[in-house]
Amino acid sequence: MPYFVVHEHHAKKLHFDLRLEKDGVLKSWAIPKGPSMNPQQKRLAIQVEDHPLEYGNFEGVIPEGQYGAGEVYIWDKGSYSTVKGSPEEGQWEIFMEGEILKGNFVLVKLKGKSDEWLFIKKKDRFADYNFKLKLKSP
Repeated sequence: MPYFVVHEHHAKKLHFDLRLEKDGVLKSWAIPKGPSMNPQQKRLAIQVEDHPLEYGNFEGVIPEGQYGAGEVYIWDKGSYSTVKGSPEEGQWEIFMEGEILKGNFVLVKLKGKSDEWLFIKKKDRFADYNFKLKLKSP
């Protein structure tokens, strides 16, 4: 089963990076407000360049002067499977089995936008309508 990781990234602005193993790379999206287990909260997800698979285990500090400088923590990780669709189709539903993110989610590309998507929790037995995002950073 392919894996996913969500990095909590303390760059110029705090954001979360969703990374999904597919076709030998980590397909990646920056989620400014972080993922949610609440189906009522649609999260903007900006698709960024693919990352190498080794980056999935990275935790540490990206030095000043380098792209993305700041502290990076693994916020969640686990495995996922495709339910239907694909990134190429502009709609990709996945089933996630992480420590925090569980159940069905969908990435939906916004029409007319080259890199803007929505990351949405589907209504299922794992949905949490009272979900509050908690940081991993000390």
